[in-house]
Amino acid sequence: MEPGEGLGAGGVHGDEEIIEVVELGPPGGGETGHHDLAEEMEDVDFEDEGGGEPDAEAWESEDDEGVEGGGEAQDDSEVTFSLHSGDLDPKTNTLAVTGGEDDKAFVWRVSDGELLFECSGHKDSVTCVGGSHDSVFVATGDMSGLIKVWRVDAKEEVWSFEVGDLEWMEWHPQAHVLLAGTADGNTWMWKIPSGDCKTFQGPACPATCGRILPDGKRAVVGYEDGTMRIWDLKQGTSLHVLKGQDGHQDPLTCVASNQDGSLIMTGSVDCHAKLVNSATGKVVCVFKMGGVTPKAPISEGEEAESNSGGSLGFCNVMPLAAVGYLDGTLAVYDLSTQSLRHKCQHESGIVQLLWGGGSAVVYTCSLDGAVRLWDARSGKMISEYRGHSAEILDFAVNKDASIVVTTSGDHQAKVFCGGGPDR
Repeated sequence: MEPGEGLGAGGVHGDEEIIEVVELGPPGGGETGHHDLAEEMEDVDFEDEGGGEPDAEAWESEDDEGVEGGGEAQDDSEVTFSLHSGDLDPKTNTLAVTGGEDDKAFVWRVSDGELLFECSGHKDSVTCVGGSHDSVFVATGDMSGLIKVWRVDAKEEVWSFEVGDLEWMEWHPQAHVLLAGTADGNTWMWKIPSGDCKTFQGPACPATCGRILPDGKRAVVGYEDGTMRIWDLKQGTSLHVLKGQDGHQDPLTCVASNQDGSLIMTGSVDCHAKLVNSATGKVVCVFKMGGVTPKAPISEGEEAESNSGGSLGFCNVMPLAAVGYLDGTLAVYDLSTQSLRHKCQHESGIVQLLWGGGSAVVYTCSLDGAVRLWDARSGKMISEYRGHSAEILDFAVNKDASIVVTTSGDHQAKVFCGGGPDR
């Protein structure tokens, strides 16, 4: 979540914002202007519009929920959305968009639990969802590669396109431009809603993960063959390619950048995370499970298949980065010393991690159905939230970290308040 963060707590304030959380599929903002890209893709409107009135209810209170196995299951959530699971909106943090294996997606209001509209017409499980930077549009993508864009205030579809099998999808941080990676190795870029299109051809293998850098002019894409490319979005050219010893030995699973886009981190099935200078394309260091090896060649890890680095991210307020592994290890690294700072152990595999926007707190969701908050300075767990009867597949945190929205294999999305119980 990449990507858009933010939900409004309890009482909604300001314009509506879309939060995206996806029920199925792999776990997945910018600051500066990008007028060159916007002009090259034709004029881009930066509209500021909210959504319309909701038209149906799809929520239940925690008191009304069924409990798995008939027992008294712990549920720390404030609200449960039972139609689906999903992600948050990037502007005012008041809407969520969710997708599921019934080939549908829903846009719903977090504050009062009402359904805004249904995104129908997909042909396969909806695995990618997201809101544009200003929450004017919502994009939904299914496994077969059918992508649809919906205008939130009008509650209607405004654009659609069919690509190959969809791997990931992301909105541009400041323009109505959508990027997507597909199994044939291509990365697609469209201006919305005109549909002006550009493609970036990678190697003949899936483009497994991608992220637009904060400058809005470049994107980093990871591939199944272990390579990573940094693309110039305006020129359509590859600025840097990491492959061989510089690349990974196994498929990339995730990519992230720090707040100013100067550093990129890549995660892989090979259990290594690489820190890369985005300007030079050079590897700064390699983080391994037990520590860090500066500029060292990568060798294949024996645990690669069972313990890949599934998620990673940078702290915005301290020179820290975190990597979550499928064996339940959360590794916090100090970027200034390129060393391991803390190892935080979970009971089961970490699916996704996110940093609290203005703090050194790491949020993790895992296969045991819990969300945990960790103080990256001390390595201690701050809080734990439970309520799902199955694994959490993805989640989103709003801008002030007051709200967490989760989606789960139990086909529910839940809203947790950031000031929840300490354990």
